Amino acid sequence: MPNQTDHLPGLEPPPEEPAAAIPVLVPVAVETAYSYRVPAGTRLEPGTIVQIPLGNRQVVGAVWEPGIWEGGGGKPVDPSKLREILHVFDVPPIDGRMRRFIDWVARWTMAPPGMVLRMVLRVPEALEPEPPLKGVRLAGAPPERMTKARARVLDLFEENPSWSKTGLATAAGVSPGVVDGLIDAGTLGIVPLPAAPPAPVPEADWNRRDLSPAQMAAAEDITATVAERRFSVTLLDGVTGAGKTEVYFEAVAEALRRGRQALVLLPEIALTSEFLQRFEERFGCRPGEWHSDVPPKQRVRLWRGVIDGSVRVVVGARSALFLPFPELGLIVVDEEHDPAYKQDDRVAYHARDMAVVRGHIAGFPVILSSATPSIETRHNADTGRYRRIELPDRASGAALPDIHAIDMRRGGPTRGRWLAPALTRAVGEALARDEQALLFLNRRGYAPLTLCRSCGHRFECPDCSAWLVEHRFRSVLTCHHCGFSMPTPEACPSCGDVDSLTACGPGVERIAEEAAADFPDARIIVLSSDMPGGTRRLRAELKAIAGGEGDIIIGTQLVAKGHNFPKLKVVGVVDADLGLSTADPRAAERTFQLISQVTGRAGRKDGAGVGYLQTYMPDHPVMRALVSGDRESFYATELEARERSAMPPFARLASLLVTGPDRPLTEGFARELARAAPHQDGVHVLGPADPPLAVIRGRHRQRLLVHADRAADIQAYLHRWLAAGPVPKKGVRLAIDVEPLSFM
Repeated sequence: MPNQTDHLPGLEPPPEEPAAAIPVLVPVAVETAYSYRVPAGTRLEPGTIVQIPLGNRQVVGAVWEPGIWEGGGGKPVDPSKLREILHVFDVPPIDGRMRRFIDWVARWTMAPPGMVLRMVLRVPEALEPEPPLKGVRLAGAPPERMTKARARVLDLFEENPSWSKTGLATAAGVSPGVVDGLIDAGTLGIVPLPAAPPAPVPEADWNRRDLSPAQMAAAEDITATVAERRFSVTLLDGVTGAGKTEVYFEAVAEALRRGRQALVLLPEIALTSEFLQRFEERFGCRPGEWHSDVPPKQRVRLWRGVIDGSVRVVVGARSALFLPFPELGLIVVDEEHDPAYKQDDRVAYHARDMAVVRGHIAGFPVILSSATPSIETRHNADTGRYRRIELPDRASGAALPDIHAIDMRRGGPTRGRWLAPALTRAVGEALARDEQALLFLNRRGYAPLTLCRSCGHRFECPDCSAWLVEHRFRSVLTCHHCGFSMPTPEACPSCGDVDSLTACGPGVERIAEEAAADFPDARIIVLSSDMPGGTRRLRAELKAIAGGEGDIIIGTQLVAKGHNFPKLKVVGVVDADLGLSTADPRAAERTFQLISQVTGRAGRKDGAGVGYLQTYMPDHPVMRALVSGDRESFYATELEARERSAMPPFARLASLLVTGPDRPLTEGFARELARAAPHQDGVHVLGPADPPLAVIRGRHRQRLLVHADRAADIQAYLHRWLAAGPVPKKGVRLAIDVEPLSFM
């Protein structure tokens, strides 16, 4: 019988609203949002994450505001002709500030907005709640047959009312069958357990450290910017060992006190277990971690914890910048100068610069921390765009290392050796004092080139225009660009001569071989990203070195990533000129930064550190600045050179990289593209030309470079150019990189 109130005035069910059309941004390489029909009776706000049909697939997308990315040219859309949204996920929507950030990044990088959204929605499994675990609790009387094993299991319920089956068996020291027997007897019952939290909440005042007066002044300064809750960028410019981490930890603590989330970006998060330990000591727990080494299930939990606000601090690699924080109140970019913050594929962005943009859009402070700031950051600080806080001394009071140049033209090693006598003596003296020595060479493997002495044959990658690098520890020749590998042959494949192959030049393995011959009793550890064992081995070896277990460390740029080795006193840079031998406009900057960071590992605890630079160019401005310890002269010289040559930060660059399956097709498209470049005052197009690596992974490459005045709208110019230019086809691809870092 119908309810008598069904037809009373004012209680009629509201008429069903007609279906509406709404734009949905999908994570694919398209320039527009697609319109979809909203299910009747459903209201969706912008940012809502939904599942929609796309072709014959079902994909995840986000409801977007109508605007520049929506298709249709502003024409009305008939909802009845659209496909319907399939599912609305039960997660908070992507907030308006994050959506503005996505749009901004897409416009700046010239990337489809859907590809930027894809970086935000990279963990689709997190969109559904994690199913509860099956746990057990006391549910009935003790079993009729009691054993010691069963008694141990039941005793544990005095400590905790519920357990997972595996955890209970492990804690009691019994087999899972004992637990199953208690369930069958009715003593234990099955209950759902909530999913484990993604990360505990750090406590802002857990273990506040005693800071030096300089650290305290810096901490109070940047903490005030967090308390103000407005946008600012602060360069925390301190020498190696100045205690910059402890200073910006105070800013993180202030963000927590203010109820905000915080993000700390690190260039090599997978290798920085020491940083995570320091964070735990300061805040009472580890932060949420976001990087490629985090297990998939933990990544799912962290993403969901970020968007629902339960995760308060994340420490991550550059991709963590695109996590959907709803209450972000601080970003710290540690080692802001590091090139690892630049992503070159798909969406080409620099995480440092995009962190500044995200802070500007959402109105919170950004801290850039470095002992060797990038030229762009230093210029922004000098011109007043960024604030600068300087920490000129080490927090321990220890002196910075003395740096000496070894002129290889006069004091170099004998033929067939790579370590100069002065460096070898210094290493021996350090070992005699029970100290550690570091030999740095930014070149992996044993030798960068292998050739035949009989016929001159050189081993080249079949898929790249690069030499194969010998890795003698593994007896292989490897390409460091595509991964091609082959066993090291005994005879020359060209002339067949046996024992005629010779290694040209040194890599870290060859330096290790020489060091072992000079110091046979020394414990030698080689640190390189391609050594067997991967990240786990590197972490173990870094921990061992910090504990004093190695005597001589031989490594690539991995050793420059902020590690603290208390016993390290001598650092030798085997080929200090290596980075200066390229045509890269940033060669001087990168060389200065890398050598400063490496030599800065010496004497961090109690001083008395020393660095030796093996160089054929002791009078180069970079070498003179390093030896004199005059950072200011380097920055002044480099900024003057950049301004004189009209290079960033005094001009703007954009790279257009054309790749194709064969050279004629690639060159033809690149030339056609160059002819279509529009004329504009203050903008010049250079190329096309072969980059230093003309072939990678079997694809031929041509580069065009746009050089523009600083005030030019380079994105608008590129949009006009691409609209007038040819469309890539027949396997040709075009990649755009605004403000490129690499010219290889």
